[in-house]
Amino acid sequence: MNVEAIATRLVELCRQGEFEQAQGELYADDAVSIEPEGLTLGEVGNVKGMQAIYDKKRQFKAGLEKVNGITMSDPLVAGDWITAVLTIDATAKGGGRVNLDEVCVYQVRDGKIALEQFFYGAG
Repeated sequence: MNVEAIATRLVELCRQGEFEQAQGELYADDAVSIEPEGLTLGEVGNVKGMQAIYDKKRQFKAGLEKVNGITMSDPLVAGDWITAVLTIDATAKGGGRVNLDEVCVYQVRDGKIALEQFFYGAG
């Protein structure tokens, strides 16, 4: 699969909230996931490998009572890089409704996503 096809499929699945399906289809087994320095997803920061990435996403989902909506911009592709803006409208457990906005950057290697990196503020 070329980078443009990966970008299109990634955005399609993310818009449907099918993040784990996207990871299973599109990610390399040794993929790396990077959060902003000083910020973590729950207690999980940077991880490597699909099991760790799955666990990280599950921990994120466990902190949510409800996902009210997901939007993702059309992807931009430059060489082996993909970027898109993801917004998740969610209700946090024990908290209120929040909009989570982040810039998502992905690097493709050998037809698979080898790296995901997220850029967002603390709130």
